[in-house]
Amino acid sequence: MDPLIMQGVQLMAVGMGTVFSFLTILIFATVLMSRCIAWLTPTSTLSDEANQRLDQSHVAAISAAIAKFENDKLNK
Repeated sequence: MDPLIMQGVQLMAVGMGTVFSFLTILIFATVLMSRCIAWLTPTSTLSDEANQRLDQSHVAAISAAIAKFENDKLNK
């Protein structure tokens, strides 16, 4: 086989191996960072008492605002 073709195949193999290695390391780093962030953040910011004390008028106002936003968004 022509040496120039062999060099091209070797260069392609090294390039693909490099990209594969980099992407594998990137995936593991992303998973590790995600687990660290999940471990550091609190699981719940509102207690059950705070959820029960939520005023129904606030819930109605928020629901109306969301409905208006979605309605305006669809009419554009």
